[in-house]
Amino acid sequence: MELVVLIFGFFIGLSVTVYCYLRRQQGHLRRAGLPVASNPHLVYGNVKGIAQTEHACKVAQRLYQKFRERGLPLGGFMNFFIPSVLVTDPELVKGVLVRNFDVFHDRGLFVDTESDPISGSLFSLEGSHWRAMRQKLSPAFTSGKMKHMFGLMVDVAEQMRRFMDTNCHRADLLEMKDALQRYSIDVIGNVAFGIECNSMENPDSEFRRMGTKAFQFDTVQRLKFFFGGKYKALMKGLGLKVFPGDVSGFFRKLTASTVEYREKSGARRNDFINLMLEIRNKNGEEGLTMDELSAQCFIFFTAGFETSSATMNFCLYELALNPVVQNRLRQEIEEVVGKDNDGFTYEKMLSMDYLDRVVKGNIKQIHHCNRVIRLSFQKLSGSTPLRKVYSAYRQHRLPFRTPNT
Repeated sequence: MELVVLIFGFFIGLSVTVYCYLRRQQGHLRRAGLPVASNPHLVYGNVKGIAQTEHACKVAQRLYQKFRERGLPLGGFMNFFIPSVLVTDPELVKGVLVRNFDVFHDRGLFVDTESDPISGSLFSLEGSHWRAMRQKLSPAFTSGKMKHMFGLMVDVAEQMRRFMDTNCHRADLLEMKDALQRYSIDVIGNVAFGIECNSMENPDSEFRRMGTKAFQFDTVQRLKFFFGGKYKALMKGLGLKVFPGDVSGFFRKLTASTVEYREKSGARRNDFINLMLEIRNKNGEEGLTMDELSAQCFIFFTAGFETSSATMNFCLYELALNPVVQNRLRQEIEEVVGKDNDGFTYEKMLSMDYLDRVVKGNIKQIHHCNRVIRLSFQKLSGSTPLRKVYSAYRQHRLPFRTPNT
């Protein structure tokens, strides 16, 4: 009987503690003197229905509209039980993302370079670790060095052209999402890791399987990504990793074997991993460790695979719906590429103004990042860190401003 009472008392105490914690979390916004969204749910906050009855971008749009109707440049809301600030004024957005980028560069992601080394990419690092890594990597991303990689991309594009020529005659329908994913995999494998994936001919290659697995998010994986940055100590205590162990192991082994081969043979290629090796071996400065190098190569893959293939897929879809735009774009490409015998060059690509507008317009209309999250690197004394959220979905749907408006 005493054991039953003890267990019952424990759960009551735990419930009260959790309740008080959640209520205190909701009080952070008012104590900070911020205008807040009304009636937050105890657990879901002001985003109830997200990923269930409403898409995340629609939830952000609803909050955005409420704050704008009140004439507010920003407003506080509860992102589940995480205090957050939604920035609605375009000038404030520019201040966070551009003018004060050195303060608002943290993305609130979970990083544990000890148990999961490939999580330590420039995209995920925080504070002084981010700053140090950025200083190391900045020399690698000059326009001249990017130009050297362009030839590798053109080679894969030629493989894609042959793939399209062959398969368009074999079947009435061609699944473009799959084809563009193969193309993206081959480009990244060639440019980042210096390997020939040949996904056009072998769609079940290990590189593609592991790359696809990195984007397979079950419920546990989603929870880790969403709450990991807020409860880092809990994540580390439970031994949770950001990416599956076999995915992490595959990319670390792939990077290490490529580095070992290049260092022993002296082989050089105009690719990303060669740029990382130059930084790693730079005399007089602290270079990159093998784990840091693996993490940067892995983020090159994760940042470029799904985003690039999906953007190209939706862009082709919109062009199919708008034949006038399609014909004008084709005309520009044919004129620029055919004006001499140099083929498709880096300079010619940059000169295609209409292509640039088509791609940017497509990203503005159908984008894959519905909101941008930033944390302040500088914490004021006695203050509570708040997530700054910018609704990309809503901002990209603002009416165009003309000189008379």
